[in-house]
Parts: sequence; structure tokens; C-alpha cells
Amino acid sequence: MANHKGKKAGGGNIAKNKKAHHEYIISEKTEAGLELQGWEVKSMRAGKINLTDAYVIIQNGEALLLGCHITPLNTACAHVVCEPERPRRLLLNRRELDKFAGLVERQGFAIIALSLYWKSAWVKVEIGIGKGKNDHDKRESDKAKDWNREKSRVMKDSLR
Repeated sequence: MANHKGKKAGGGNIAKNKKAHHEYIISEKTEAGLELQGWEVKSMRAGKINLTDAYVIIQNGEALLLGCHITPLNTACAHVVCEPERPRRLLLNRRELDKFAGLVERQGFAIIALSLYWKSAWVKVEIGIGKGKNDHDKRESDKAKDWNREKSRVMKDSLR
């Protein structure tokens, strides 16, 4: 028999923040490790995570992920207190932390969690640095998206 080394069942993506691209203009993306407890990893494997309101703050020289809700499983360990919305430390090097802190403090950028995924056995979070969109920016991006959808629909019909 062949030994198949590939992706595990469930795929690489764990969760995605779909509101992030609607609410922010993302200028730069990067990857960071995530410091988790055992019950959190089990819940992520079961898909019980919500990234909708997740954001990153830099405090005391550490990057912390806030607003990320991980629902504990019913079979979670009884001797460990499960906090679904505890601040989780991001694993970034000093140069990246200093760069992000400067952008947030001086230029008014926000750091948003965009997605969570598996990279071999480790959970990684993709964070984006961006500025918030105004209402008219959101309307313009919605119009552009609708126009592109309509354009592709017309092109598809014309090829038939």
C-alpha cells in the first residue's frame, strides 16, 4: 500500500473573516503563529470558531488577538476553565511587532484577523493591516462587485 502524506481531512482552512474586506481597505497581509490551549485546538478541528469581530492589539510588546470566539466542546476537560473569548498571544518577531505598532500609532491603521488555517500541525492566523472604509467606499466596492458579476454573466451567455 502506498503511504499517502497529504492534507488531513477537513482541509487547510479553519475560519475566515468575511466582513474584513467589506469593512476595511487591507493594505498588507502577514502570517502569525497562535498560542493556544488544548481544548481550543480540539474546538478548531470541530469548526467551532468565529472570527467576525476579531482584531489585534499590541500591548506591552506583545500582539494579542481579541474578539475571536472559540466555543468549547461538550467533552472539554473539566479541570481546565474554558474561556471562549480570552486574549490569545500571537507569535511574531520583534521587527514585525515594531512595524505594526508604528503603523497603528502614527498612521491610524487597524490590525484585523483575516483567516485561520493549518500549516502542517500548527494553527496560523493571517492578519491584515488596513484602514476602515467609509459608507461611500463600501457602496462603491459593492457596485464594482455587482458590475463584475453582471459582466461575467453576460460574457457567459454570449459564449453559448
